[in-house]
Amino acid sequence: MHPAPLFHVADEGRLLAQLAERPFVTVAAAPDGRPRVAHAPVVVRRLESGLAIDFHLSRGNALTPFLAQGFRAVLVGLGPEAYISPDWYESPDQVPTWNYVSVEAEGPVTILDEAGLVAQLDALSAQEEARLLPKRPWTRAKMSPGVFEKMTRGIVGARLTVERLEGVCKLGQNKHAADRAGAIAGLGDHPVARLMENGTD
Repeated sequence: MHPAPLFHVADEGRLLAQLAERPFVTVAAAPDGRPRVAHAPVVVRRLESGLAIDFHLSRGNALTPFLAQGFRAVLVGLGPEAYISPDWYESPDQVPTWNYVSVEAEGPVTILDEAGLVAQLDALSAQEEARLLPKRPWTRAKMSPGVFEKMTRGIVGARLTVERLEGVCKLGQNKHAADRAGAIAGLGDHPVARLMENGTD
């Protein structure tokens, strides 16, 4: 997390919307004291017990052997990001910086059983196929009998129970309006420019 309170985001709806828009995250954990990372697409679930984030990993992933015993992890979802040149600012004596948005979710990770893995995969494909409409959505019903079951033997499902959810929205809030306008112009049609134009509230 960026330490500046000015950039801090705590609004759950806003954070979950960002995860929904960019559901591919980095999973970071140190289950045996050694830092390890994995990358995975996620599905956010609202359960009676609270908020959860489901994902799956290859059986060959470095974190997979620790799923059975469980571990704590941080999931990091990075949104649009861009280098900001000080040449774009009106004010003198500025330095380069990076504008970005991100989400962090922290909590215990547990293994999903076979039914939970299948549910995660079905929800994930439905979530992503919906982005491709009006294309007719793909489902595993299109696969030959037994193939899906064979392929799922190579992966393991996991669930992070969210205990902390927060984010960063660093878009030049600490700069004067003229400097922000200069950065927006310098970025051109970059997605970060659009975010800066739309404001950070």
